[in-house]
Amino acid sequence: MRNYTITEIWDIPIRINTSLLIFLPILAWLIGGGEQIALYAGFITGFTGVGFDLAVLRAGNMPWLIGITAAVGLFVSVTLHELGHSWVALRYDIEIESITLWILGGMAALTSIPKEWNREFRIAIAGPITSVLVGAVCYAAVLVSPESLQATRFVLGYLAITNVVLAGFNLLPAFPMDGGRILRALLARNRPYGKATQLAARIGVGFALLFAIVGVLNFHIILILLAVFIYGAATTESRTVLLDELLEGITVDDIMTREPATVPATTTVEAFGDRLLRDRQSVHLVTDESGGVVGVVALEDLKKVEEGARATTEIDEVMREVGRVAPEDDAFDTLAVMNQSGSSTVIVEADGDVVGVLTQSDYAHAMTIRRGFQGAATGAF
Repeated sequence: MRNYTITEIWDIPIRINTSLLIFLPILAWLIGGGEQIALYAGFITGFTGVGFDLAVLRAGNMPWLIGITAAVGLFVSVTLHELGHSWVALRYDIEIESITLWILGGMAALTSIPKEWNREFRIAIAGPITSVLVGAVCYAAVLVSPESLQATRFVLGYLAITNVVLAGFNLLPAFPMDGGRILRALLARNRPYGKATQLAARIGVGFALLFAIVGVLNFHIILILLAVFIYGAATTESRTVLLDELLEGITVDDIMTREPATVPATTTVEAFGDRLLRDRQSVHLVTDESGGVVGVVALEDLKKVEEGARATTEIDEVMREVGRVAPEDDAFDTLAVMNQSGSSTVIVEADGDVVGVLTQSDYAHAMTIRRGFQGAATGAF
């Protein structure tokens, strides 16, 4: 869903996802509608010791006012939680791309996750600590607020409880939640970063399955969505970290295809199909009349052309313009850019001259070699 930037804090864009805009009225109703006011008032009284006049809280439009204020306050608290992570990350010169608020809470998008266990530990634990501090401030505010401000006291009490619950829930070792990242940091003290990530991710997947079962049995849609998010994020980050380790120290020059086959832009699709059999290269550089490279074409591009039109359709009608990288670029960073742009191929240039092409197949071959080499080094194939 679409994100909307509402402000900036410390040059970090604060964004609201459409899912949150849809969920906020529902959350407001869940807080202030029906018997919820009395239920939450009981919790707050038990937590803080202050009492409430339910007649005042239920009068007129007061339930909606309380619900909306508490719901907005909850997501302000989530923003402060993410800013806690961000503040520590900035101390380590790690840039924060954005903080996004959505139906499941908030996400601070760091440009990189530090592999030093102590840094990741401090960044991860900063969020829950911030939530506990916010909860403590709200708790103190409840105690000093006058009895006449019943709605204010209720909202502050609600935020005191939810911030403590938010901190506790985030400390569950369900990677990639805060507790899971804390777990990975502790595991990485005495084992390789990749192994620590794998173990933390497995535990995260276990929690995802538990949340899914509880969510289905209780028809709790938020728990089900959270389970899907944790499962996807845990497995994705685990694969990314392992991929980063496999490609560590490798540049584009190490794995690219040198002297790739070329095809003139005026060649017909039918004629190019015959060339593919002879060249045995699935990706070709497309050249113009002067010999300059203007794009790439692969077997999958030919499938777009109907069989009857292949004799008259030229390659320049089906070719793709792709990004260009340098031989010395890091292979993992280049792969990340390719995935982000949705491209499976990039052209490699040095001093303005095309020296090769890099495809997903090149990466697959390189990773097969690295896995085999690592297995041979440890005696385990």
